[in-house]
Parts: sequence; structure tokens; C-alpha cells
Amino acid sequence: MSKPLSDHDRKKQISVRGLAGVENVADLKKNFNRHLHFTLVKDRNVSTKRDYYFALAHTVRDHLVGRWIRTQQSYYEKDPKRVYYISLEFYMGRTLQNTMVNLALENACDEAVYQLGLDMEELQEMEEDAGLGNGGLGRLAACFLDSMASLGLAAYGYGIRYEFGIFNQKISNGWQVEEADDWLRYGNPWEKARPEYMRPVHFYGRTEHHPDGVKWVDTQVVLALPYDTPVPGYRNNIVNTMRLWSAKAPCEFNLKDFNVGGYIQAVLDRNLAENISRVLYPNDNFFEGKELRLKQEYFVVAATLQDIIRRFKASKFGSRDIVRTDFSSLPDKVSQLCAWDICNKTCAYTNHTVLPEALERWPIDLFQTLLPRHLEIIYEINLCLLLQRVSSLYPGDVDRMRRMSLIEEGGQKRVNMAHLCIVGSHAVNGVARIHSDILKATVFKDFYEMDPHKFQNKTNGITPRRWLVMCNPGLAEVIAERIGEDFIRDLDQLKKLRNFVNDEAFIRDIAKVKQENKLKFAVHLEEHYKVKINPNSMFDVQVKRIHEYKRQLLNCLHIITFYNRIKKQPNKQWTPRTIMIGGKAAPGYHTAKMIIRLITAIGEVVNNDPVVGDRLKVIFLENYRVTLAEKAIPASDLSEQISTAGTEASGTGNMKFMLNGALTIGTMDGANVEMAEEAGDGNLFIFGMRVEDVDAMDAKGYNASEYYNRIPELKQAIDQIAGGFFSPKQPDLFKDIVNMLMHHDRFKVFADYEDYIKCQEKVSALYMKPKEWTKKVIHNIAGSGKFSSDRTISQYAREIWGVEPTLEKLAAPDDPK
Repeated sequence: MSKPLSDHDRKKQISVRGLAGVENVADLKKNFNRHLHFTLVKDRNVSTKRDYYFALAHTVRDHLVGRWIRTQQSYYEKDPKRVYYISLEFYMGRTLQNTMVNLALENACDEAVYQLGLDMEELQEMEEDAGLGNGGLGRLAACFLDSMASLGLAAYGYGIRYEFGIFNQKISNGWQVEEADDWLRYGNPWEKARPEYMRPVHFYGRTEHHPDGVKWVDTQVVLALPYDTPVPGYRNNIVNTMRLWSAKAPCEFNLKDFNVGGYIQAVLDRNLAENISRVLYPNDNFFEGKELRLKQEYFVVAATLQDIIRRFKASKFGSRDIVRTDFSSLPDKVSQLCAWDICNKTCAYTNHTVLPEALERWPIDLFQTLLPRHLEIIYEINLCLLLQRVSSLYPGDVDRMRRMSLIEEGGQKRVNMAHLCIVGSHAVNGVARIHSDILKATVFKDFYEMDPHKFQNKTNGITPRRWLVMCNPGLAEVIAERIGEDFIRDLDQLKKLRNFVNDEAFIRDIAKVKQENKLKFAVHLEEHYKVKINPNSMFDVQVKRIHEYKRQLLNCLHIITFYNRIKKQPNKQWTPRTIMIGGKAAPGYHTAKMIIRLITAIGEVVNNDPVVGDRLKVIFLENYRVTLAEKAIPASDLSEQISTAGTEASGTGNMKFMLNGALTIGTMDGANVEMAEEAGDGNLFIFGMRVEDVDAMDAKGYNASEYYNRIPELKQAIDQIAGGFFSPKQPDLFKDIVNMLMHHDRFKVFADYEDYIKCQEKVSALYMKPKEWTKKVIHNIAGSGKFSSDRTISQYAREIWGVEPTLEKLAAPDDPK
């Protein structure tokens, strides 16, 4: 019998990882050693693992630089229409492996590192996640950057270079504890500071009205210093730019009016200005009306607009004009300002949530203090909106004018930022069909009636480079063996896998890859959690931010019910499960932190009950982040997408699980609806109320105790939580959670409990028929093509931005042009 291949040898056979040519490997080794000795280890005799990581990162970066320069040069010469994606969050994760994948260097680097006696995975583990985002919205921005580069768009991501990203989560005695994420501590090999493009941003001050116009005077100035990170497309030699702004105090900051003795304090006060880019606000789907946050928002927008206009003026190689001074053509050259018409034609707005507590409503007095001139302009825009549009279209409809106003009256006056976005944009979109329909029917109904042509849908997507080729090379290879490698660029080709649903060898291969991924993840879990995992158990996973609307509590109720059933009938054949829940709670969100404490408490009881054994384990996945997702998702069997219908705008984790061969248990919410459509209704486990049912229940009133009194297993579970069964030392620990569930649960957990439990029984039954299960998996993978961010970006490009994607390659730097 031939001996099993080592990890290294198996990787070498995976074609999607690129070819490891001999010259290529030799060059990489030479450059690695050059970086190690000359760039990094000048005055030390011994190299650390981190030195090796940096040497490898710089070696790979060398392959980006020529392509980056050539790409930007071609944009300067051809002057295409630019796309500017402005976001306060870019949740990039690690860069090294993604860059190797997109440049087809993975196998060559693997071989070079192996020949140098080093372990590639160990080096990759040295890289810090760039955690400049909270969850779905920030990760979407990262996927979009990958797709825009892969589709040849002249696109730029603009955001803030937070010194501290999303906090690191530690679980201590069952509680979440936050630690600062000092991700730049050892430096960032992927960024390049560009001080030559520094821009001033103004705050505070006052306005002066003169016959010749308005002046904004006596402002405080903060400088925006850009840092550029290359964004490589998939094997097309295109490298776009993500430009993140860092706040710097100007040299004269507070010094012009210092007196003797005030100098030291004046220098120390520079921190106040630089605090703007210090830390990411850790809220997901929640608006916190803090001055620093408004400063961050204006900072990124003001710096970015100046940069866009600078580039617009300087562009057009070969133009006889020294600089452009006519801005009327800006919308043709930029997809993001200048007077109202230009603003409107240039800007487009994507809405990411319908939760009222997440929509931004800035208090007028804060706005007045920080941005006095902008508030005056907002008043003018509002006047035009209400007098020229609303009252002429709907004469006498005062209530409609009140609803549509940019300024909310009543109590504290506020600026409704979503309304400002809608009137300031030529296109408004939601991020899944059901979400876009809800926007038109409810949240933005008045605006839709006034300007129906503005409203569109763009269902979210994920990049198949990171979320398949990179994180699940075994699956990518099994697919490539059947349908070739073109699916990586054109994910719709996965439809061809429908021809293999009944192919015994393919079914076997898919199941084998999943089992290998589970074994690998089980080793990781046992190292980190000291819990013995049964790799033959169903890996049932819910990973996402902790939030009441995402209903981790519904999952908890299933765990408790399953536990109680095992205890009641310990000799029955139960389908074994390892249930994993992970995600961060916003530090100020008390209920979310209590939900984490409940999950860990349930785990303490279940995991230590000898009657249960390895038939049920509950693990809270600590510090869930991009890098952990890349390990967990390929190993999952069941994906939990169980938000109350009408609350999750889209979801993107759902798509990652689908693409990686997990089955979904979910409500008809967000993109789940379209996933069921693509894979076939019978290939997802759909349960619970639909949006119409939720609306009907809101109309008649939701009564939790009706369910509590009618369903014995639900009552038992709630009584156990309330009575201290899971917290014997502190019996009333979870009284707030029980009180919320019984008396003011906006998300109607009990209303879906019964159907959810029944649906979970179907899941367990099917898992005991591995071949039937795997056939459904194949249907899901085959149906996941729609959920590529390449499709999403192609639709944005054609239907909103007015640019055409291309799969053409740029010449490589070593090719003649």
C-alpha cells in the first residue's frame, strides 16, 4: 500500500495553487534571503519566526509592485471612469495567502519555504488580521475590492487606517472580555505611506455671510495622511489601491497661541486631533451618536473628496489642458461631488439595514458645533426637497412632508442621514431582493413613491478566491477535476456540478474533503478548548455578531431541548452534534454579553455530563474573526441562519457556508430566500414565520407566554435557565434574558421555536443518511454561483456606476507592453 502523501506533497498536486517552476522557486529563495538579511535582520544574529514571515511578505510584495505601478499608469493614460468605494470599514483579514493565490505564487512559495526548512502554515500564522471592520458590512467591502480588481475596474477603496481595529475577544470565566487590537505593533508590510498626498480637513469654527458668498472661518485643521495597500485581481496582473487615511495634527497645532509653560501641554494635545483614526467603533447594526464617530465620518469623506478631485484635475494623459477646471464631466469620470446636480449624478447609496436603531440620526446641536457650514447646506437641500419636490407632487400633504424631511422635529431635532443619502444619490439599493422590497414598501416608501427609478437591488456576494480556493483548496481541487478551473473567475459554472449529483465517485470525494476539513478543525479545537471532539458528529455552526435579531437564543433553546431529550432517553440512537457558536458582542450591549454567558454556561453543564458523552458538545468559538472563519467554515456540516424574517438585510456568512459544502437551516430572510431558489427549495432546511407572518403578528400582538404555556419542552428549557440549572452558584444570573424573552422580545424567539425544533429533527434524520446528505450538499455548491461578489460587482458596474467589467489581462511587468 502506498504511504499517504504528506501535507506538503498533497499541496503540490493541487493545480489551483499555481505552478512551482524551478526558476521561480530559486528566485523566491534568493529574494527571501535578501530580505531576511538586508531588510530585516541587520544587527541580530538570530532570526525569529516573525522575521521569516516579514521576509516572505516582502518577497511576495515584490511581485505586486511592478503590477501595481503598471496598473495605475494605465489608468492615468486611458483615463477610464473611476469607481470610489467609500466605507468606514474594510475587514481584510490576512493578506499574504490571498496575494499568493491571486498572483498564482502559492505552490512556488510553498516549495521555496519548504526547501528553506520552514513551515508555510507557521509563517502565515504570524500575520495579524487587519480587523478594520465589525462584521458583514466591512467584510463585504473587502470582497468587493477583490472583485473590482479581478474584473478590471479602475476602482479605489477609501477608509480609515484605525490604529486599533475590532477588539480581541477573550472568554474569562464564561464572560466576554475585550482587549485592544494593536495590529500595527510589529508594522504592516503591505502598506505604503503617501505623505505627498496629505490633505487638510476642517472642523468646528463658524460661518460668515457676505454679499459674495459664505465663508467657514476659525476652524480647527486636522491633516489626513494616506496609506496605500495594493489590491491584486485574480491572475490578471491588475493591482488596485485601498487608500486609508490616518489623522495627524498639523505642525502648528495649538502652538500658535501657547504661552510660556503651555508648550508641553500643546504638544501633548496633538493627540486630540490624532484620536480621529485611533479606534474602530465596535458596534454592528447600532447607531451610537458620539462626536468622535461623526468626526470619523466627515474625516474620511472630506479627505477622499479632495483626493478624487485632485485626481480628476490631474488625469487625462495627453490632454492639452494643464488641469481640468470644468467639473461638469466629473460624473463621467468618477462614480462618487461638487454642486447638487453633480453630487446627484456622481453618488450612489447602498443601504445595509432596516433596523431602526442602526439608522443614523445626528443631533442638530452636535452637527452645528462640528460642521456649521454643512448644516446650513443641509437646511438648503431640505428646503428644495420639501418645497420644490414634495409639496408640488403632493400639495397639502403636510404629514408626508414631515415624514420625508431631512430634519426630524419633535424633542431633540436630528438630521436623518438615510434621507440625505437618498436625495443626494442617483441610485439607492438594498443588498438582497427581500431587503430591497422591504425598503420600498416600508422604511423608504415615501421616497420610492416619489422617485421609483432610483431604487434597485444588488444581492450581496463573496469572493470565491478567499472563500473557496484559499480556505478550502481540497474542495476547489475536487471541483476543478470535474469542470476545470474557470469557475474561479466565473462561479456560475458550478451549475455544471449538477451533472455529478448521482456520481458515486464525486459524492465520495466531496464527503472525503469535508471529513478531512473536520479532522483538521477538530485538532485545532482540541488544542484551543481542551474538549475532545467527535469528528463523526455533525458540526452545527452559528458564527456571526451576537445580536438579539440573529437569535443565538433560539439556538440555545434547541441545545437545551436536545440535551433534555438525551437525558430523558439516554439509550436512544441520537445523531451526535458538536454545536459551535461564535461572535463578538459590542462592549456596551448588555443583552449580547449575557447571551455569550448563557452559551458558555450551557456548555459547562452539557460538556461535563457523563450521560451525554460525545453525543452533544457545545463550544463557544472565542475571538471569531476572518482567520477563524477560514478554518471553521470549510469544516461545517450545518449553517445556522435563523434571524427573524425581515431583519437580516442579506447575510454573507450564509453564502460562505453554502459554497463550502454545509447545509443551511434558516428562515426566509435576507439572501436565504435566493439561496433556496438557486439550490432548490428541498435542499435547504427552511422553517419559521415569513415576513407576512411577522407583520400579521405585529398587528395582533406577540404573546410569549402563550407559547411558554402551550409547549412543555419550551417551558422546561426556560424554567431551567430561570431557575439556575445552568448557573447553580448564581441562580438568578439569567433573569434579564428570561424577562426579555417573556415580556419584550422584539424578535419573537418563541414564535419560531416549535418549527425550528421540528426542522432540526429533519436535519438529524438526514445526517444519518450520508449519501442523501452529500447529494444535497452538491446541489448547494452547484447553486452557489449567483453568490459570487463578481456577479454583484458586475451588476453595480453596469446598472449603477456606468462602467463595463472586463476579464482582459494586463501585460505582466516582465512582458513587453
